[in-house]
Amino acid sequence: MSNDRKYEFKGKNVFISGGSRGIGLEIALKLARLGANVAIAAKTAEPHPKLPGTIYTAAKEIDAAGGRGLPLICDIRFEDQVQAAVEKTVKEFGGIDILINNASAISMTPMTETPMKKFDLMNQINGRGTYLCTLTCLPYLQESAKKGRNPHVLTLSPPLDLRPFWFENHTAYSMAKYAMSLCTLGLAGEFKLYGIAVNSLWPLTAIDTAAMNVILDPSQKTNKYRSADIMADAAAVILSQDSTQYTGNFVIDETILRQQGVTNFDVYKLDKKCPDSDLVPDFFIPEDIYSSAAAPPAKRAFVLKTIKGLAGGVSKL
Repeated sequence: MSNDRKYEFKGKNVFISGGSRGIGLEIALKLARLGANVAIAAKTAEPHPKLPGTIYTAAKEIDAAGGRGLPLICDIRFEDQVQAAVEKTVKEFGGIDILINNASAISMTPMTETPMKKFDLMNQINGRGTYLCTLTCLPYLQESAKKGRNPHVLTLSPPLDLRPFWFENHTAYSMAKYAMSLCTLGLAGEFKLYGIAVNSLWPLTAIDTAAMNVILDPSQKTNKYRSADIMADAAAVILSQDSTQYTGNFVIDETILRQQGVTNFDVYKLDKKCPDSDLVPDFFIPEDIYSSAAAPPAKRAFVLKTIKGLAGGVSKL
């Protein structure tokens, strides 16, 4: 991986699912500041009663950041809506160079609290939605490759780790989230033929988002998180790499930034005085990742306590 590549996205065309708020929006804004055109494909045409942001406010922020925003009403569970959103993006921007599979649904509940309606929602959005968006964008990503525009697919999903710990108490969610990672695993190999990179990105620590604050019980809320900026910075690094060379990776935000020479991560903390050892670790992180990132060791007991205490509602991130 090049450490001195200039992060330049001027004129690049990005299609992102579910990017009206949170991590997806921060990635969109980062790319917009670097010159990208960004299509926001999400359901949030109207404000959520508890969550800020719509596709329209996101598009305005992208414009203000220096990019070009395109708001698209799209429920990625439905093939016709995804097809229409992709076609509108191509008509407006002239093509698609980058696909970011960001849309996801979460309900970290045991089977007894996960009826089929919740199961279906998570699996339709997470695994199936990732597959559908990638399939629909593929012809345009292939065109991008032929034009030498460095096409990428980036999915926000964790490294594959099939230990029971990451499944017990929330089997349905783990199945749905790892389905996104399985898309990265398989499609990275398949798309090498086309010169299209396929990678996944996941945070080392919990990330502060409005959706997370809705999911958590009030007693669990804390400022021991990092901001979504760290994911946006990591995404820019990944998407700037040579698509014919850097593919099939399950990237952790802190790890790749350290590889770029970043050593001080205090800027990403909500509470700048919070010791690194007190940051809340994210889910699905193998212990060896902490060692490679030179970060605090995983707090297994704390993670388990957090998982068991999560509220039962389904939130679309």
